[in-house]
Amino acid sequence: MSDAPKEAANFGEETYENRLKRMKMRSMRRGIKEMDIILERFADENLAQMDTAALDLYDALLCENDQDLYQWVTGQKPTPEPFKALISRIATTISGAN
Repeated sequence: MSDAPKEAANFGEETYENRLKRMKMRSMRRGIKEMDIILERFADENLAQMDTAALDLYDALLCENDQDLYQWVTGQKPTPEPFKALISRIATTISGAN
């Protein structure tokens, strides 16, 4: 596994609103139910407040394998450097700590 984020798909002239809708849908329609729950909650609570760079990173995160994501969020495996802060934010969101 590479530490570099995978490239998010290029959606060309996608509007901001459509981007958020697409990312919310991808957050809640994952491969495993646990990640559906985790990422849907994070998306609902955070996407609208994220800047373009943060959205780009989250979009790249959505390209990652669910089993890897789950292990990163739960601390079972170390998170690759590009995603450390974002995974920490996701873990904080689902834990209810603010």
